[in-house]
Amino acid sequence: MESVTKNRQSVATLRTLIARAYGADRVPTGDEFADEITEGWFNVAYCITLGDGERVVLKIAPPAGVAVLTREVGMMRAELEAMRLVSTRTSVPVPRVDHIDLTHEVVDADLFFMEYVDADNFGFAAADGRLSAEVVATATRELGAMNREINSIVGPHFGPLLGPGAATWREAFTTMVEDTLVDGERVGIDLGRHPDAFRAVLADHADALDGVTVPRLVEVDLWTKNSMIRDGRIVAILDHERAIYGDPLMEAGLTGLDMPAFGDPSDFMTGFGLGALDADQRTRRRLYSLYLALIMVVETKYRGHTDTEVYDFGRRELDALMERFAAGEG
Repeated sequence: MESVTKNRQSVATLRTLIARAYGADRVPTGDEFADEITEGWFNVAYCITLGDGERVVLKIAPPAGVAVLTREVGMMRAELEAMRLVSTRTSVPVPRVDHIDLTHEVVDADLFFMEYVDADNFGFAAADGRLSAEVVATATRELGAMNREINSIVGPHFGPLLGPGAATWREAFTTMVEDTLVDGERVGIDLGRHPDAFRAVLADHADALDGVTVPRLVEVDLWTKNSMIRDGRIVAILDHERAIYGDPLMEAGLTGLDMPAFGDPSDFMTGFGLGALDADQRTRRRLYSLYLALIMVVETKYRGHTDTEVYDFGRRELDALMERFAAGEG
């Protein structure tokens, strides 16, 4: 996916980074050792073959001068913290981190190297028909169970992993929505309604947020395309940069409850251990979907998209959710 946030580097710079991470003796020769992994929407990522043949992955955060959403400032450091938490406090598989460089001495951004996971991307393999329906269902349930284990990690506050945090989930989530609305106002994005309309919906339903009293690690973006599968089993979870301490009902695997385009969440819910939602849970889940739709619309300006496909989809979802709230389906 193309985006102005992708901080691509020259072959010479990549060689310098490899030497710093793995030593001069493992720097590859020739110019064909790095292949960009193009599916991501934010960071640039390369699959790199080292001089001894081992493959690794390099992720580089956006350039210092590129505007990003408020929630995306310092996001790579949040990802590294999430990976540390998951790898040390759960049995959920995440790639091994080999080297972290936060100095900005070679590149004007945070970056890290991690192991290459030799497996298929679950979401793409399923979409391409390379997995049977039974394998997809079983693996989706497994993904839900892994996600629930991640949620067992309790944080010191609500909100961003590295702070500043909030004492309540209502305060943290309200700040997240407000940040997104302000980000949108800053670039003049058309939300189809005045931003105050979204603020009013949140204020009208904020009492439901008070039922969340324990700040749990929430991946937020854990779905099939952020997981790797081999021989019918999930072998790695990827892209943890959007993780926060909050409400597990915010997890991406539940998005289909309000946004059918994201697929039937039944198998995920089975693995996740979630049955029918009560009234407050339904309200919270719908607020989280509204927040996601807001992000989808606003971020198109920050990504520099030249087509309207993502914007149009986000607007349709945003409009539908606002209509449901207006109809009293909170």
